[in-house]
Amino acid sequence: MKKKFKLQDLDCANCAAKMENAIKKIDGVKDANVSFMTQKMMVDAEDDRFEEIMQEVVKVCAKVEPDCRILL
Repeated sequence: MKKKFKLQDLDCANCAAKMENAIKKIDGVKDANVSFMTQKMMVDAEDDRFEEIMQEVVKVCAKVEPDCRILL
């Protein structure tokens, strides 16, 4: 399942790249893209575990950029 999310308060392109790399390492994630310019994130993950995977994505993003919010 592919879903797009709007990001709020993502401060730099470097943080976006770090978030993208961390998300791609999560078990069950097929692909991810975090765009600083558009303040959007795309996550492609297993359908049956999507909610569980998204909880992990939120945790990973908070570690990299504590002020950034994922608008679900």
